[in-house]
Amino acid sequence: MEINNITTLGQLKATGYKSQSIKYELRNNLREKIKSGQAVFEGVHGFENTVIPELERAILSRHNINLLGLRGQAKTRLARKMIELLDEYIPFVKGSEINDDPFHPISRFAKDLIAEKGDETPISWLHRSERFFEKLATPDVTVADLIGDVDPIKAANLKLSYADDRVIHFGMIPRANRCIFVINELPDLQARIQVALFNILQEGDIQIRGFKLRMPLDMQFVFTANPEDYTNRGSIVTPLKDRIGSQILTHYPESVAIARTITEQESKLDQAQTDIVYVPSLARDILEQISFEARDSEYIDNKSGVSARMSITAFENLISTAERRALIAGVDKTTLRLSDFIGIIPAITGKVELVYEGEQEGAASVAQNLIGSAIRTLFPDYVPKIEKLEKPGEKTPYSDLIEWFFAESGFELLDDASDKEYQEILDEVTPLEVLVKKYQPQLDKKDIYFMKEFILWGLVEYRKLSKDRFAKGHQFKDMYGSYISKL
Repeated sequence: MEINNITTLGQLKATGYKSQSIKYELRNNLREKIKSGQAVFEGVHGFENTVIPELERAILSRHNINLLGLRGQAKTRLARKMIELLDEYIPFVKGSEINDDPFHPISRFAKDLIAEKGDETPISWLHRSERFFEKLATPDVTVADLIGDVDPIKAANLKLSYADDRVIHFGMIPRANRCIFVINELPDLQARIQVALFNILQEGDIQIRGFKLRMPLDMQFVFTANPEDYTNRGSIVTPLKDRIGSQILTHYPESVAIARTITEQESKLDQAQTDIVYVPSLARDILEQISFEARDSEYIDNKSGVSARMSITAFENLISTAERRALIAGVDKTTLRLSDFIGIIPAITGKVELVYEGEQEGAASVAQNLIGSAIRTLFPDYVPKIEKLEKPGEKTPYSDLIEWFFAESGFELLDDASDKEYQEILDEVTPLEVLVKKYQPQLDKKDIYFMKEFILWGLVEYRKLSKDRFAKGHQFKDMYGSYISKL
């Protein structure tokens, strides 16, 4: 339809347009997308076989939905993606505060206007991008905010009695009529406010200051909640849960590959950063593995969760660490180093909730342990595994490298060392070159030095070498030799 040419109710009728409720609108458009094989929730990764099928079933069933999951599990993103299942435009009575359907008006304003003007009633068009409302549930939210209240100023200006329903000022929910309405963190909403939603979800009428208005609002409700909130800050009252059709559990990415895809999609990097910093594939895997380690860490409250935002902000910090080093050195290109991971510690400490033992350990120390654990986990995927028990004097793939450190007393890697200095230091460790060529012969030349440093950090995690952090960098030494020298 050429909507610019349809400005009155009569013209709309002449087109044969038929209105439908938002739940049927979502359902019918979803059916068409499924039948045609189109992706419905594009850009949401890792939910293809779990969350998305359940969400599609809920939409087909015309249910109000509760997305239940820990922080950073794309709950709000899923709700926003539902906008794509709406019609591009829908008509509404021009001037209506609550987007009245011209064929099924529910407000007094729209009913009176249609009764007065008939087919000459003016209509406007609402784009789907304007049909999404979102409210964060906080303890200060009131019934007036969500549903409405009597407006004394309106009553005075219009010289109306408080008994006249025209003095009502509608809240967010009536104004979101024929729209998707999302309430985030539902358990944070006070119980008495949750009670006010009962009639809206079930019977469709609203009650304001003694006015009982039969207003069958046409809405798709989506709620989000964190399961830990049920005990920490509040709960969803049972009668409200009973009125929500489908409760869908979300989850974190189940593999490093999926987590990488999410981080690469969501990271806010500008062209200058991507041009100047080369990122080895292994570095991306380590970054994602840190989040997996955090979710299993004894120092971190796993009930609170570790948001996917941690990997995203950590990746941004990681790139910025290498970029800063390149700017100091005055070069146009650099390769990310494993020692650059020291720059992601602020992104980790701000994103995790520590248990008592973690608080005792210290947030920065926990973050460093997570980096080390990620390296330890991935180490056997690239080079030979280090066995816990080794026979005395037994030759291992790392014997020559460990002996080199014993003989040479180690070296220092400065954070701001130029690429040339960094490479020269690692090239001096000849057993490293042998290890990389033997066990990673197909490795890209750009990734060789990162792999060399990765082997060193891995040997530290397996207690074969010693690594100390000082103000300007890291010092690598033979573990036992450095111990003997202190005696």
